[in-house]
Amino acid sequence: MLRRLTFLAAAGLVGFLPAAAAIWPEEFYGLKRVALETVKPDPDPVWQEYGFEQGEIADYRGEGVRLRATAWRFADSTSALAFYQWQRPQGYRRAEIVPLSVESPTALFLAHGNYVFHFEGRKPTIEELAGLYLVLPMVETSALPTLPSYLPEGDRVERSERFVIGPESLRKFEPRIPASVAAFQYSPEAQLAKYKTDLGNISLAVFSYPTPQIARERLEQFRTLPGAIVKRSGPLLVVLFDAADAEAAQQLLAKVNYRATIVWDEATGSEAAKLADLLLTVGALVGLLLLTALAVGFVIGGGRFLYFGRKGAEKRDPMILLHLEDR
Repeated sequence: MLRRLTFLAAAGLVGFLPAAAAIWPEEFYGLKRVALETVKPDPDPVWQEYGFEQGEIADYRGEGVRLRATAWRFADSTSALAFYQWQRPQGYRRAEIVPLSVESPTALFLAHGNYVFHFEGRKPTIEELAGLYLVLPMVETSALPTLPSYLPEGDRVERSERFVIGPESLRKFEPRIPASVAAFQYSPEAQLAKYKTDLGNISLAVFSYPTPQIARERLEQFRTLPGAIVKRSGPLLVVLFDAADAEAAQQLLAKVNYRATIVWDEATGSEAAKLADLLLTVGALVGLLLLTALAVGFVIGGGRFLYFGRKGAEKRDPMILLHLEDR
């Protein structure tokens, strides 16, 4: 019976869901989909480490307009950010349409949540993208890591940023740092980039660890790497390679400093935080009741004073005596 109900429910949704959970809809703002192709997983192990799940290439046509749209879906937003940094097309400039986007005159490359998109032939508007986001299957829009914000702007080499989430991406993008030194059992992440100097490029890597204590413990291991200049700032380890220009290297190191941030999360707060919040709420309620009682007493007392003050003391109501001693 359960199987039959499941089948009927699935049959009823056929008209509302794309076939086989397709990423691209049959129509895209007036354009008709004329071809759909599955993106085959790349044999590069970095794709697997980034959590690649599904990809599609769709061709759209309509009134002389041609659009070729590619989508890659990953396990989470961090993996999509890493893929976006790695696969940004050469020659594209920064776009303003969304924070993670670059463009050419006829193409747009961007990341949204756990998706990365490439539009060629016709660039969608922000309104069209918002409509697309509503129909995407399995969207994950968790907050992006703050680690890229620690990269100094300055003389950064264009398209040199790479995000590391495991040993495969570290081996590919910075093989001079062994996975054993990075210690991925602590779940670190790293942001890489290169910077131009008069004596050549400097390679920068910023590793983020869960606690400053772990970063302090890994500091000595990083210092054993040949040619590495290392400093610690809170839970961050900053590593430089190829630093032929010593002055430029020190200036670059000085620009990377940990900034503590406070995140309030009611859903995952500790029991102590919940208790403190409850006590604050109760205290506020008690204070409000006391103020209300004082205000009411002031109004009643003040009213009686004004009333009897006008009538005069002699016109006040006489005191009623029971004369119990006479009984």
